[in-house]
Parts: sequence; structure tokens; C-alpha cells
Amino acid sequence: MRYPIGPFSLPNHETAAANRLDYVKSIGGLPEEFAAAAKELKERGLLDESYREDGWTARQVIHHVADSHTNAYVRHKRTLTEDHPTITPYDETRWAELPDVTAVPVEVSLDILRGLHLRWATMLATCSDKQWERTAFHAGSGWTYRLDTLAAHYSWHGQHHLGHLKVILSR
Repeated sequence: MRYPIGPFSLPNHETAAANRLDYVKSIGGLPEEFAAAAKELKERGLLDESYREDGWTARQVIHHVADSHTNAYVRHKRTLTEDHPTITPYDETRWAELPDVTAVPVEVSLDILRGLHLRWATMLATCSDKQWERTAFHAGSGWTYRLDTLAAHYSWHGQHHLGHLKVILSR
């Protein structure tokens, strides 16, 4: 239940380069997949259900993806505009516990995802091969990402959390 689509594995450079278009499509299409799942969760009264014991609720997952992907978008932009930036981690668990997660309707985060993912996918779709090879260092994981491996990670991340919503819906 923790990894409904399996844990992330950092792809090698050849695999990442070969799958760039798939990452762009996945990132671009995620908001509508999330919106459809959220609509069903809301209709069935499941927004405050968790995908596993001690796991986040559907509401927390939706708001988390908006938070995380806002950070991801900035990370991608920094990778494109700075020389090998250091990406700083944040405490996603504490972010998911802040009052805006329970006080703000999930539709607000779904709107954030729509606009953010459109800009993000457009930005990635226009990258040159040289831009895709730009790098950043993630201080939390110790990994050096290329732009395409960073896109691979967030393509997986969106599908990973969509998997959590689908687990709740499958009950």
C-alpha cells in the first residue's frame, strides 16, 4: 500500500533520454486524472479516508501533490536557469499537517495542479537536448539529477499518489 506502483528507481541517462516525451505527457495529464479521482472520492464521501493505516487521507494526498509539485516546478526552473543548483528538501509530513490542508477545499489544489502542470509540461516540451542534460543536486537524497531524471521522478511521484487515491476508491 505504501508504493502502489512500486518504489521509484532513478533511471540511467539512456532510459531517461528515451522517455522524456512520456514524462512530459504524464506530467501534463496528471491534473485531469487527479480531478477525476477527487470527484469520485468526494461523491463517495471518501476524502478523509486513508489509503493505509497511518497513511495520509485522500485530502492530504491531493494537497500534498499540489505542494510537492509546486516545489518540483521551481526545482525544474532552477535546474534550467542556474548552474548545478542545490535542491533543498522540505518536511512534507509537517506541510500535510498544516491547517490549510483541512480548511481549504481540494478543488483549490486541483486548480493549482491544472495551471502548474500546464506551465511545467509546456516548459519541458520545449527543452533542447542540452537543456535536458542540465543537472541539480538534491541535498536530501544525495542524488545528482539531470533534468530528465528529475522529470522521471515527478512523473512517477504523481502516478504514485494517484495510486493511493485509487486504493481508497477500490474499497
